[in-house]
Amino acid sequence: MRCPFCAKLDNKVVDSRVSKDASVIRRRRQCQDCGQRFTTYERVEEMDTYVVKKDGSREIYDRAKLKNGMLKALQKRPVSIEQVDEFLDVLESGFQERNLREIPVRELGQSVMSKLQELDDVAYVRFASVYRDFREVDEFMREVKELLASRKDEPPASS
Repeated sequence: MRCPFCAKLDNKVVDSRVSKDASVIRRRRQCQDCGQRFTTYERVEEMDTYVVKKDGSREIYDRAKLKNGMLKALQKRPVSIEQVDEFLDVLESGFQERNLREIPVRELGQSVMSKLQELDDVAYVRFASVYRDFREVDEFMREVKELLASRKDEPPASS
């Protein structure tokens, strides 16, 4: 590590601390040549994941954009922001584990719709109406009927 004061490379670590969420290591260093102290931070470099859109163009995955879309669908529904954040954390961990550089928008949208269907039917239908870009009311009604039919097949929730 180059000293920011004298540009020499000879320094030692005086103190190391891990951040609360364990994502960053803070190191206090002291230059062996000039004696000045300075701080460095270490964090894992996360690779960018790109979303491949329907037209073939690519856009950097934007957590905030996806979260906002989910929150709009969940507006006035009994689902917490923490549940959305947990889902996004798991989704993004999956990107890292699978070493995904690109993800088709269809796969991303399907993941969100599956989660919303699990969390709240109304939010699912809201998100699907935008994501699937229904052209006709019949398409929308078919989706709702499929949702209702799938709910009839499920065993009743125990209290």
